[in-house]
Amino acid sequence: MTGVTVGRDTSITTITLNRPEVMNAFDAALAASVAEILRTAADDASCRVIVLTGAGRSFCAGADLRHLEQIMVTRNRDKARELVTSATRIVQTIVSAPKPVIAAVNGPAAGGGASLALACDIRIASMDASIGAVFNRIGLHPDLGGTYFLPWLAGFGRAMELVLTGEMIPAEDAHRIGLFNRIVPAATLMAETQTVARKLAVKSPEAISRAKRSMYAVVGRSLDEAFAIELEQQLALLETDDAREALRAFMEKR
Repeated sequence: MTGVTVGRDTSITTITLNRPEVMNAFDAALAASVAEILRTAADDASCRVIVLTGAGRSFCAGADLRHLEQIMVTRNRDKARELVTSATRIVQTIVSAPKPVIAAVNGPAAGGGASLALACDIRIASMDASIGAVFNRIGLHPDLGGTYFLPWLAGFGRAMELVLTGEMIPAEDAHRIGLFNRIVPAATLMAETQTVARKLAVKSPEAISRAKRSMYAVVGRSLDEAFAIELEQQLALLETDDAREALRAFMEKR
């Protein structure tokens, strides 16, 4: 499929945005394709972990500027809505996927590209990477969940500064404030990402799925509501063969 490639290594699916000539920027058609590919991987029981990365020197520059310019010049609200909603479906699919999604951030993640990275469950970044909510540089508003994930990960004050200044921050700063889980040399990014992915791939898929679902479900709720959600999920898992086998394997040091 033009603009995106898919690779499979046992139970790990790697989706690569592949438009390096425009820093992997997307238009509505590409965004819809990526969302569909992500959904297929999310629904595939043999796939345990999804990795999202970019080709060339960039992770993703957000929306294709030529596509944006055409929308702005024509003031075509329908096309604008199509672009944003198509890309939003990528984020919705990442969040709802019953398995971990890892962003291997190989270079700049800007605007909507930053939002895509922040929506992933884990972000492993090259030391050459950077990230920024640069929307207001071109007079636009954060989208694709940027106003949700930035405060959640970096705290409200720092997120507000990043949104208002529109600055790109280097990998070390992004790691320090919690936007990147870890940073590694560029040459070892995919190897390090695969190592983490393999660790996750051997975990109980049901336990992983329910834990991820609960982490999102408790956001903004009270502690007592979190207790209730945790109890519901734990009781369901205690009845599964998967959990019983995992416990036996742990106790037997297998």
